[in-house]
Amino acid sequence: MGILDGKIKKFLKEKNGDIQINPKRETVIADAVRKNEAMVAKNGSLATWTPVESTGRSPKDTVIVKRQENEDKIDWSSPNNIPVDEETFDMAFNDAIELLKEETEITVTDRVVGADSSYALPVRTITDFSLSALLTYNMFRPVPDDIENSIFKNREFTVLVLPYKKLERKKYKNRLRKLENGKTSNMIVAMDFERRKGVIIGSAYMGSLKKMIFTVMNYYLPFENILPLHCSANEGEEGDSALLLGLSGTGKTTLSADPSRSLLGDDEHGWSENGIANFENGCYAKLIDLDKEKEPEIFNAVMHNDNYLEHGVIVENAMIYPNGEYDFYDDRLTPNSRASYPLRYLRNIKESSKSTHPDTILFLTADAYGVLPPVSKLTKNQAMLWFLMGYTSKLAGTETGIDTPVAVFSRFFGQPFMPAKPSRYAEMLGEKINKYDTSVYLINTGWIGGSYGTGHRINLKYTRAMVNAALEAKLEQVEYEMDKRFHLKIPKSCPNVPAEILNQKNTWDNKKAYEKKAEELANEFSSYFDKAYGNQNIDRKIEKECPGK
Repeated sequence: MGILDGKIKKFLKEKNGDIQINPKRETVIADAVRKNEAMVAKNGSLATWTPVESTGRSPKDTVIVKRQENEDKIDWSSPNNIPVDEETFDMAFNDAIELLKEETEITVTDRVVGADSSYALPVRTITDFSLSALLTYNMFRPVPDDIENSIFKNREFTVLVLPYKKLERKKYKNRLRKLENGKTSNMIVAMDFERRKGVIIGSAYMGSLKKMIFTVMNYYLPFENILPLHCSANEGEEGDSALLLGLSGTGKTTLSADPSRSLLGDDEHGWSENGIANFENGCYAKLIDLDKEKEPEIFNAVMHNDNYLEHGVIVENAMIYPNGEYDFYDDRLTPNSRASYPLRYLRNIKESSKSTHPDTILFLTADAYGVLPPVSKLTKNQAMLWFLMGYTSKLAGTETGIDTPVAVFSRFFGQPFMPAKPSRYAEMLGEKINKYDTSVYLINTGWIGGSYGTGHRINLKYTRAMVNAALEAKLEQVEYEMDKRFHLKIPKSCPNVPAEILNQKNTWDNKKAYEKKAEELANEFSSYFDKAYGNQNIDRKIEKECPGK
């Protein structure tokens, strides 16, 4: 037992009378309301609001202990992998214990992450905030009866969560980041992978805990020959499974919610020798502009009526009226309002959250340049390249009101949460695609007939038709043409989709404008690849598939 484990054990023993260990979910809900951590909305859900610095993750305060054991395993060149020394981590961990000692009520929960019990990671959360404990009931899974079979059975990860406490700024001067006002940050979200500990102080955003544990899994699993993926997953009536990877705004949630397919999960999965499995027990869904007609499953999960002690959905930073009704269209608090709810609140799910090896993988991108084809088939090397790039685009407003597309690259469609060397994840994907004969497609849910401002968003019914054709293997039999600039195979036909829109150039009235915009995006790809992977020893065969190369 390590020094930190000893301190935790001693603390729990001394505070025994003030600690609840694995209380009932209803008890945690009642505690959150009694302690004014949340108010009960009209439908029975729990509404809560965070300070302005906690309306989202704090990536610049998220740090990883750097030591000899992980120096060659973690990509320290990534801006998301911020190193901290063991001494600083221990200071924060010890401060967390001292702050917990001052509290009269502490909750401890023991859950696991991973529906496949062969690699379920036990997670112990110790917190002074009942909503944080409730989040672990919503998002993490119950400990399975066969936890002894897990590769992590004796390697529990422990995290101390104090969302509303703050660090002493002077104590951490030159240890944590300096803010723009010259002061030292009083917030920390820290992970020590080797000692299997985490600490959160000062970040009240619920996603800080969820994403910390996701990052932990993303570090541990590749070294156990299991590929972690930031994706949604569903299963067809014949037992065929599919993975959908895409950044925010690409349609991942909408397209994975298919009435003819059962949902495994919407965000985090592992791909092992057993197949695919959801990490989580619930969903942490964005609420901005949530519409009952467009996303009925999510709406009903959040907005169903129930006794608040049974409901337990946490609604974070959404506008609410005095009568207890939400307004999900009002983003004055933040456009990042969220809801945490158990998977069982969705109707069309697979309860085990496990499935076979994926028949199909879909990479989703919302290309506002309007030059990528609506659908294209990827070879293994192309799949590894697009996995490395994790491309989509966003629209950046200027002071003059002009919007132009901006290329966004996030490796593996989740860069902040993928700490290991990029080649590790990419090579594993290639190996698994080969081994299980998985088909991979790139689906562009963005603009067509021109870039943003000239063209228009691809009709959702056509996107759904292309997704269905890919999932039903109907695109395996058609003829393809090659786009030499982007190295993509474009189908010449697709069921229920007009053939003329399959090649983007055909949809542009101004062909010269298309060529200019396409060249611009290809150069963005090439430039980013050189910057991010120039010194990462990426296989030359993969590099050759990069647009602009």
